[in-house]
Amino acid sequence: MSLPINAVLPALLAALRAGPNAVLVAPPGAGKTTMVAPALLEEPWCSGKILLLSPRRLAARAAAERMAELLGGKPGGAIGYATRMDTRQSTETRILVVTEGVFRNRIQSDPELAGVSAVLFDEVHERSLEGDFGLALALDAQNGFRPDLRLLAMSATLDGGRFSHLMGGAPVIESAGRSFPLTLRHIGRKAGARLEDEMAGAIRRALTEEEGDLLAFLPGVAEISRTAERLSGVNAAVLPLHGGLDPAAQRAVLGPCADRKVILATAIAETSLTIDGVRIVVDSGLSRRPRHDKAAGVTRLVTERVSQASATQRAGRAARQGPGVAYRLWEEAATSGLIPYDPPEILEAELTGLVLDCAIWGLDDPVRLAWLDPPPPASVKAARRALAVIGAMDGDHRPTAHGKALAQLALSPAIAHMVIRGAESGLAVQAAELAIMIGERGLGGSGTDLPERHARWHREQGARAKAAQGLADRLARQAERLAIGSAPLPQCPTEEVIGLLIATGFPDRLARRRDASGEHWQSVGGRGFRLDPADPLARAEWLAVADVQGAASGARITSAAAIALSTVEALFADTIKAGAHLHFDPATGGVKAESGRWLGAIRLSKGQDSTASPEAIAQELLKGVRAHGLGMLPWLDATEALRTRAAFAGIDCLSDEALLDSLENWLAPLLIGKRRLVEVRDALHQAMIGRIGWDGQQELNRIAPAQFFTPAGQNHDIDYAAPAGPTVTLRVQALFGLAVHPLVGKDRIPLVLSLTSPAGRPIQTTRDLPGFWAGSWADVAKEMRGRYPRHHWPDDPAAAVASLKTKRKQGIG
Repeated sequence: MSLPINAVLPALLAALRAGPNAVLVAPPGAGKTTMVAPALLEEPWCSGKILLLSPRRLAARAAAERMAELLGGKPGGAIGYATRMDTRQSTETRILVVTEGVFRNRIQSDPELAGVSAVLFDEVHERSLEGDFGLALALDAQNGFRPDLRLLAMSATLDGGRFSHLMGGAPVIESAGRSFPLTLRHIGRKAGARLEDEMAGAIRRALTEEEGDLLAFLPGVAEISRTAERLSGVNAAVLPLHGGLDPAAQRAVLGPCADRKVILATAIAETSLTIDGVRIVVDSGLSRRPRHDKAAGVTRLVTERVSQASATQRAGRAARQGPGVAYRLWEEAATSGLIPYDPPEILEAELTGLVLDCAIWGLDDPVRLAWLDPPPPASVKAARRALAVIGAMDGDHRPTAHGKALAQLALSPAIAHMVIRGAESGLAVQAAELAIMIGERGLGGSGTDLPERHARWHREQGARAKAAQGLADRLARQAERLAIGSAPLPQCPTEEVIGLLIATGFPDRLARRRDASGEHWQSVGGRGFRLDPADPLARAEWLAVADVQGAASGARITSAAAIALSTVEALFADTIKAGAHLHFDPATGGVKAESGRWLGAIRLSKGQDSTASPEAIAQELLKGVRAHGLGMLPWLDATEALRTRAAFAGIDCLSDEALLDSLENWLAPLLIGKRRLVEVRDALHQAMIGRIGWDGQQELNRIAPAQFFTPAGQNHDIDYAAPAGPTVTLRVQALFGLAVHPLVGKDRIPLVLSLTSPAGRPIQTTRDLPGFWAGSWADVAKEMRGRYPRHHWPDDPAAAVASLKTKRKQGIG
């Protein structure tokens, strides 16, 4: 098969003969995913298997099936794949396509990667947490155990230089793409219109105007379903494509179809696979991504605008096999406002799994691995605290026996803890089934009530339901082998078992109803949750909550199970405390002292004594800031401006991350003797100045001065938070006599000048003052002479005297 990648394969093979690492940059459609691994099989250094990492299960299966087809076989022979719920491999398998999570588990259990000659990391530009971590572990294993192991990073939009440096100066091989004409049509979107209405309209238009199958990108499953409803009656087969479908349904979407196809997909179809027949793409410009909310302690799905790189990848789907067209639901000018690349997941993700895996790898600090972007220290600290709560890590950041057992399950530490504790109590099957149900979206339906979903799953007969049951059975057996004989969980009625298990894995999310409607809930961890009052669970007094979505201030419960107070008290008997309890109130920024029996932030019964020491109150205020963020602090406008200037100047000590990492050093002393955060308002500014120090202030004033001094002798505040960049607003007359544009910042960028008339009305915004003087000034001056005849409007402002006075006061005739 003639593909662009063939032209650079000799150079790639030579690079991997000469050294262990290489970087391959190849645009979509070049053939890197299916052609590179087979080309390596005959190399003299390749006596074992080749592992090809794919970011998604769908892409892994598709890549293996395509390679097997090219070699005249089927998956499970020379070419195989391994994903969480679907595996095809045998003793004959030489190339194994695996998801990044499967690779992480394999290298953790066998750091030497025995029998593996090469690991290929595909689509590394996506910068998933699992992908970055897998590459870091592989580089560490190569350095310590396997200098002969070949590592290859591949992507279409790769920053080859950064990966080359990370991989020890590895050579970068670049391939041309298979170029077919691609037409971009920016059709916009009506303000206030529903996304599914706009998408359905764009799809109907595209089907009328263009030929070929159509691939539409939507942010999530709900939008896919609603758009499909609005496409009723179109002359095409409307097919959903997302991670919740079983493998057979996904293969049906990718395979041939007698009718014209309209594929409604999430970002799952963005990379790694070519869909035959697609000549049209309709892009909503939106994507749903996981974001860890540190304040709420949960990972929530957020709908965001796509990055420029993702938009390019999506559009390119239409021109993989021939000329194509992409319809975009935004204006062309808006493209430049998209972020260039998706942010690395490691900077925003919950890191308990990574921190535990690093500890088992032998690293007490994950930063010691080779990273493109190291994990944030604040996230590492939070992960260590969470791991200590479930007994997975000791005080020296070393894994306990329980922690090592958790890491052997392909689950997050919290869910693995739930499964193993369940196995120790004779509930291995129930715990394993619950773990699979939490991890597989849509299994058993989409309702909030997990026991009801569990029952529906057991009634389902589809391939996905059966595959999930098989995975749960294997997980239960594995958990029983790993159980180390801790005290069993308390007994409870059968209908409460799921609630008991959830509370074991997520103790901070245990919640009690706060009102008669069941809409508002208080969690043990201190967060407020919300639930639809029409939900059957709204009638329960207590809920064990498995998942929530939304902002920390009002996260919505999306999966839970009812649990009785007696079961709660039995499960957390060692955690319930009696006496004075301090509670930070985010509404007032103060601390309330109440007495009674407490389970975390929930008072189970009232008491009398509510006294508390000033030191304890100060610590509770500190905890409140740590939990709810720096936005709780009463910043002065001057302090906010100082922090914004410091961020612009690259002075990191006032950043959110740096301040949160060092709260005990700078904030704790200010809180002694205080009951509310507002009482430290004035002291905060001095604390920030103290953190910068004298030398830092001089550097800040040099790089990012607070004010701009005009030729007219006035100082004007510079707004470093302005959308256009550092901006100063001033009357244009104050700049007469200035022939050079003012610059700020380390890189000396132009200061944005927002120029006004004598009455303060905007007349011009410029980053090029000399160009303004020589260009449009003549027209501006003509208009100003008519409106403000008492003021001087010179023909050559660069040579005039700056003054805000009238002509008479300046002595000008």
